[in-house]
Amino acid sequence: MAKKIVFGGSNSTELARKIARKIKAPYAALIIKRFPDGELNLRLPADVKGKEVILVESMHPNPDEIMIEIIFASRTAKELGAKKVTIVAPYLAYMRQDKRFYPRECKSNTIMSALMTCGDKIITIDPHLHRINSLKEIFNIPAKKVSANEAIAKYIEKNIKNEVIVGPDSESYQWAEAIAQKIHLHAVVLKKKRYSSRHVSIKVKKGTDFKGKNVVIVDDIISTGHTMIEPIKQIKRMGAKKIYCIGVHGLFVEGALKRLKKLGAIVITTNTIQNSKAKIDLSGEIAKAI
Repeated sequence: MAKKIVFGGSNSTELARKIARKIKAPYAALIIKRFPDGELNLRLPADVKGKEVILVESMHPNPDEIMIEIIFASRTAKELGAKKVTIVAPYLAYMRQDKRFYPRECKSNTIMSALMTCGDKIITIDPHLHRINSLKEIFNIPAKKVSANEAIAKYIEKNIKNEVIVGPDSESYQWAEAIAQKIHLHAVVLKKKRYSSRHVSIKVKKGTDFKGKNVVIVDDIISTGHTMIEPIKQIKRMGAKKIYCIGVHGLFVEGALKRLKKLGAIVITTNTIQNSKAKIDLSGEIAKAI
């Protein structure tokens, strides 16, 4: 079996180091510079000949630049004799655009997956699968989906009492219900109507009781935060004790984190993306998948 070596990309040095410790492999960060005109200058930090390279690189922020970084690093490793290159993209970008919503629009998930064949295998955490059922539908290399559900459920069970698990919309049901079942509860799923990426309305089912409860809103991605902001407003009016927002991937764009905190929400994410709210470590789950 080839010896493993873990490389951390620009977005994932902390997580890559933890994964390396879990699989008992050496770790080094990619050497990244920019030429004066902005072009990427990338160098591998260690010899890779005959080794299995584990490249850990989350695709947020700057998904365009990071995709080039992944491609350059993977191809360079192969050219220099790596036996295998496994791309670990804890957050996999370009998954939401999975159909042509308008004529002549780019269907980015299939183009992204074609470009990512620069490696031999890809591992990701809870990708945004909406109109496709499996990564196998878009990748022609082995692609493994790892779930954060177990780690999130353990965090809730350990740190939050008298809780109600809430999915802010039908798309989040798969996460909310799976997590709730692991701690022997059922999830409450709200009804969402989306008008745009920044404008949504939420309806709470009649008869739902949040009074005196610690409400945990669970979703895969916290981006602009609007999907969570609307339910928070309503749940607060219904007498909830505390409101937690737990996301797998914390993108926090357009001031989302500031708005959520202003409403009094306690925000927690996994460490697929490095940020100040990444309290749930998934290095163990990723190590098992490797």
